[in-house]
Amino acid sequence: MIGKYTARMDDKNRLIVPAKLREELGESFFVTLGVNCGHRCLTVYTAAEWQKLSDNYNNLSISQRAGATSLIFMNAAQCSPDKQFRFALTPFLQSYAGIDREVMIVGRAGQAEIWDCEEFRRFEEENLTPEKLLASLEAIGL
Repeated sequence: MIGKYTARMDDKNRLIVPAKLREELGESFFVTLGVNCGHRCLTVYTAAEWQKLSDNYNNLSISQRAGATSLIFMNAAQCSPDKQFRFALTPFLQSYAGIDREVMIVGRAGQAEIWDCEEFRRFEEENLTPEKLLASLEAIGL
């Protein structure tokens, strides 16, 4: 998944899946807590990526499953968009990410992120520097 797309929450706290992400996300996907460079956001997983994450979690020892790791699962929501490709966020997820009305949905390789627009602007401002961009390119082997 790639790109960034602005969206707006409707009165029922629903978002529309961006057209370019609809096929990749499929008929059902998962939304849970996320964080990127110290900024709160939500992470969106396809059903296949969620299954991999679940399998990894289930392979952890009982002590490793405690605490923050389990928060990802206990606060997750399975989403199935309606015919207009709208899906709802739970009040907790919306509050966690500080989402009011204006939203940025961004692709992140095999996942997507949902951000409050203002928080995303701050994230980009802090991280869109030549030094951080170079470090990111080096981290992915370029």
